[in-house]
Amino acid sequence: MTNFSAKDSPDGLPELDRFDTAILQELSADGRLPVTELARRVGLTKTPTQMRVKRLEETGVIQGYRAILSPIRMGLAHVAFVEVRLSDTREIALQAFNRAVRGVPEIEECHMMASSFDYLLKVRTRDITSYRRVLGERISALPHVASTSTYVAMEAVKEGGLGSP
Repeated sequence: MTNFSAKDSPDGLPELDRFDTAILQELSADGRLPVTELARRVGLTKTPTQMRVKRLEETGVIQGYRAILSPIRMGLAHVAFVEVRLSDTREIALQAFNRAVRGVPEIEECHMMASSFDYLLKVRTRDITSYRRVLGERISALPHVASTSTYVAMEAVKEGGLGSP
């Protein structure tokens, strides 16, 4: 591949070379890694490593840095996936639902689906009783919700997306 800084690919996405990929792998494992250590691990000197990290940030490949919290240690071990069917799927209704769902802290993820239902939610709560309250008081009250179906997770085999172990 071409150097990341040289040009973008035809689809408008930045091209990532082996150094960029190595930088991303290291930072996804430890976002607090000092630049000197990062440079050593990827086989570059400090200045080129800093420049590459800056470009990766500026182009949005790196969107930010954050602490990864343990939901289990925080007492939020109950995970449910909820299929949501809306009574209205016109754009204005979808926008209203999208806005409202962002205000429910127990909803960890929300995905619009191309399926027999409209949205899939990942909901994290303390226990089944807490989940039942969130479903009845918050999720069912979201704009245009016609029906829901819940699937309770028994174990997380892999979660966290890119950069997760």
